[in-house]
Amino acid sequence: MTGQRLQRREFMTALGGAAAAPILAARVALAQQPAMQTVGLLNATSPDTYADRLRAFREGLKENGYVEGENLAIESRWADNRLDRLPALAADLVRRQVAVIVTTGGPGSAFAAKAATMTIPIVFMVGEDPVRRGLVASLARPGGNLTGVNLFIGELAAKRLELLRELVPATTRVAVLVNPINAGNTETTVRDVAAAARALGLQIQILNAGSSNEIDAAFATIVRERFDALFVGNDAYFTARRIQLAQQAAHRSVPATYGLREHAEVGGLMSYGTSLTDAFRQVGVYTGRILKGAKPADLPVVQASKFELVINAQTARMLGISVPPLLLTIADEVIE
Repeated sequence: MTGQRLQRREFMTALGGAAAAPILAARVALAQQPAMQTVGLLNATSPDTYADRLRAFREGLKENGYVEGENLAIESRWADNRLDRLPALAADLVRRQVAVIVTTGGPGSAFAAKAATMTIPIVFMVGEDPVRRGLVASLARPGGNLTGVNLFIGELAAKRLELLRELVPATTRVAVLVNPINAGNTETTVRDVAAAARALGLQIQILNAGSSNEIDAAFATIVRERFDALFVGNDAYFTARRIQLAQQAAHRSVPATYGLREHAEVGGLMSYGTSLTDAFRQVGVYTGRILKGAKPADLPVVQASKFELVINAQTARMLGISVPPLLLTIADEVIE
């Protein structure tokens, strides 16, 4: 009888161990899974133009071993061109205790994030000098909790004007379109374009537009006052209204230059500026490095180095403009 009891006890012990094995295996597998980290994405505009850019951002993250859905979650907040919403959206990401906040779509996003937290790392993307704007202490040693990518968009004003005059040699008077709602960006654009225009012997006039109706009114002014060409300032709102801008320029027969290729892709005459795809990849790389433990203060601000000239040849023909062979040769893309 005693032997039977021992056999039964051994059998029950073995049975219990067999039943527990899958549970233990599941626990071990769970423990071996990488911890899920959350990145907050704050953007002043809307997601309609960001598919390719966000793909590049994820590629940069992947270079550091972070894949969305596996060991990374991305919480996106879009202000839909309402800059007044940025502080609340930034505060929401802080409350959610994201590991890093990534700001794109203009300097307003970076300033909103900076005001919301002094501890959560912030990786920004801005078109102007971040030192001059007060985001970081220096490019080499940013200090604080911010670092990122400087797109050099403002600094390219002189080159954009040069290319515009090469494309339209008779240009002497240029209208400059800016968004007064984005005061800091407008100030930088006006300063840089004015200096470049003086060097080239061009006359400029600043036109303000912060709404669809004001864009239409600005084009009416351009035609009425017989400006030779239009320089569209770099502003997230103008990117969102790129189709309206391209259609108005075509309808009014106004040669126009833009800072981003998205404008040329929808019918704008010419764009020259930083490759945002490359910049977003670099932002992803920096975000991944911070997730691994790097400090923003120790990561130098990246200076964009890849620029692209895009010419819409179809729009040029419609405007009666003959694109010089040299521009066709140096263009990164000619849209037929």
